[in-house]
Amino acid sequence: MTQTALEKKLKKGGQFDAATVTQEALAGQAQALGLTWSVVECDRARSRSAVLRAVVKAVDFPEFFGSNLDALYDCLCDTVIDQKAGLVLWFHNLHSGDPALAEDAKAIASVCEDVVEYAANNGRVFAFVIEHAGKHPDPEPGVSPMPYSGS
Repeated sequence: MTQTALEKKLKKGGQFDAATVTQEALAGQAQALGLTWSVVECDRARSRSAVLRAVVKAVDFPEFFGSNLDALYDCLCDTVIDQKAGLVLWFHNLHSGDPALAEDAKAIASVCEDVVEYAANNGRVFAFVIEHAGKHPDPEPGVSPMPYSGS
């Protein structure tokens, strides 16, 4: 995607295809436009609630957060409004190939699309990328999986 096309699409908001834009290019253009940039680290998330916790952590949302899609919508809308121009989120390695996350990944994308509309109606921009990572590898026999906390 050319720099001009990237800028034009970013000003409009919406979903970007991870195959057509790099994280570095999008982050640079977002910052040039005064948009807040955040990466949601989803690599270890194996459930909807883990993905939602990663979003809350990425956008530094300090209030109570109910782990459901309505709360995700509220969190993202509040965060978009709190920013001067808007917000860009990059969902890094969302394992949408996991049976536990397949439908949730679609639902999260749908919530993000709703936030795009909310942002536009309120003079802000919301853009997002979902970098799909397929299925988590199966655990090795006798080896405990890495906990989400990384500990």
